[in-house]
Amino acid sequence: MSIYVGNLSYNVTQEDLGKVFADYGTVKRVQLPTDRETGRSRGFGFVDMDSEDEESSAIEALDGAEWMGRVMKVNKARPREEKSGRSGGGSWGRSNSGYSSRRY
Repeated sequence: MSIYVGNLSYNVTQEDLGKVFADYGTVKRVQLPTDRETGRSRGFGFVDMDSEDEESSAIEALDGAEWMGRVMKVNKARPREEKSGRSGGGSWGRSNSGYSSRRY
């Protein structure tokens, strides 16, 4: 199970976050998603630890703690939700060929 860590400073690195969680056990993986266009951190991340006991200790200790000028939100990560059946990309009013079948 992963731990969700929110409200992070945009200057946080994976190494920084790993060190904070290492105080509570063995950190297996740290992920910091970045914005596709700017490459900047999105202000949240995920941490995987060696055991559920370590995760619980870290969550209890760090949720609401101030770090790098921000109050962290730390909890168990929820499974990623599947996107709805709608596809994005502005396909309204178009057939499979990409042209509208409407006449104006």
